[in-house]
Formats: sequence, structure tokens, C-alpha cells
Amino acid sequence: MSVALHYTVDGPADAPVLVLGSSLGTTGEMWQPQLEALTEHFRVVRYDHRGHGGSPVPPDPYRIEDLGGDVLALLDHLELERVHLGGLSMGGMVAMWVAAHAPQRVDRLALLCTSALLGPPSMWVERATAVRDGGMNAIADAVLARWFTPGFTQRHAGVVAWARRMLTSVPPEGYANCCAVIETMDLTGDLPAITAPTLVIAGADDPATPPIPHGSTIVDGIAGARMEVVPDSAHIASIEQPAAVSRLLVEFLGGAK
Repeated sequence: MSVALHYTVDGPADAPVLVLGSSLGTTGEMWQPQLEALTEHFRVVRYDHRGHGGSPVPPDPYRIEDLGGDVLALLDHLELERVHLGGLSMGGMVAMWVAAHAPQRVDRLALLCTSALLGPPSMWVERATAVRDGGMNAIADAVLARWFTPGFTQRHAGVVAWARRMLTSVPPEGYANCCAVIETMDLTGDLPAITAPTLVIAGADDPATPPIPHGSTIVDGIAGARMEVVPDSAHIASIEQPAAVSRLLVEFLGGAK
């Protein structure tokens, strides 16, 4: 059963709608660095996955179809028949599921730093156990080391501290239940069903979902998809390289003038 997701809406009421999903361990706030550029061209809907931010935290482990169903319910709630859909990491996984299972709802698809199959499953079991036992601080240092390159961390301590606060604000049970999404997910068979024009954006230095094999697998599976690799970026490219990511999104989604 779907849950009512927390969301925010920014941008002109008459502009094309872009719906954005965020990474595991973040909220819609993750997209703040893109907001000024994107709202020049789009009405931007940012949502929090179940278990994150202002969204409900159902008690049982989740599956990718649960998160995808939540997004479809959000589109119905907002009376949006067809949208541009984007997501980073887990948000990209959800976007792929929606694009494969409800292709009529997706105009263009932007997939950032994500994967169709991200194992081993034991990694997600261990991470879920860690946060249930020790809270979000138990994994924060390791997660942030994957999110940002060492150079960015040194130069932008304030941004990294903001990201850490976002991560540690996530309910541990919600985070753990979302770990189960990735533990059990395999979207490789769904990729050929995606018909929306697709852009894959990868961080050149992403240790979590490196361009090869993760981005290349998606590109190979979706007809006509292409990949852009952002230099000097680890996993959360939208924060580490906001100008480059914003430019790629605006150009691909048709907002460039």
C-alpha cells in the first residue's frame, strides 16, 4: 500500500513538471543546489522517500515496488499525468522502476549516480543492522566518504556538515527499511521496458556506483540512453558539482535557451 509522501513544489505553475527523488539517507533538500537553475525552466517537485524526512516510516522492510508505488500515488495526488522524472542513487532506482512499469507517466528520465543492481545483498543487511544498533552516526563517516571526494571535503567543510546533518536526521528504522530495497532489487530485466529518452549522469570518482559498470549497464539496457560523466565528483554529484549537473539536466530536459 502506498503512503502519502512529503513533498515541496517550486517554480512557475505553467512550466513543465520535473519530479526529483533523492539518495538513500537524504531528503528533497539534497536538490537545493539545483533549485535556482531548474526553476527557471521547470516546476520542480522534490519528495522524501518513505522512511525519510517528512514522509511516513512504515514498520516493515520496503521493496522497490513500494517506493515506486508511492511516487505514482504522488503523481495522482498532484493530478500529474506525465512528468520529467529524475533521481540520484536510490531516487534513480525508483525512477527506473516507475519508467519501466508506468511508461505513460514519464516524458524524460534523468538518472544520476545510480545502479540497476547494487550488491552484494550482505552489504545492505550489515548497514541496516548498524543503524538499528547504533543509530545514524554509526555509518555517517563511511557514507560521507562515498558521497564526496577528499578534496571537496577539505575545501567545503560547511557543505559536508550540512550533508551530515541531513543524513543523521533520517530515522534509523526508515533508513534500514530502505536498505532492504537495494538488497532485494534487480532492475536489469526492467531496463528494456523503459521507453523515455534517458540521460545517465555519473560521477567520475564515484566509489558507490562508478560509471563502469553501473552507468554503462543502464545505458546498454535502455534503448537510446546516453551517459555523461562529471569530473571531480563522487556519489552525490548534485552537491559536489552543482553547476555541471544543473547544466546537463536543463539541456537534456529541454529547458536550455
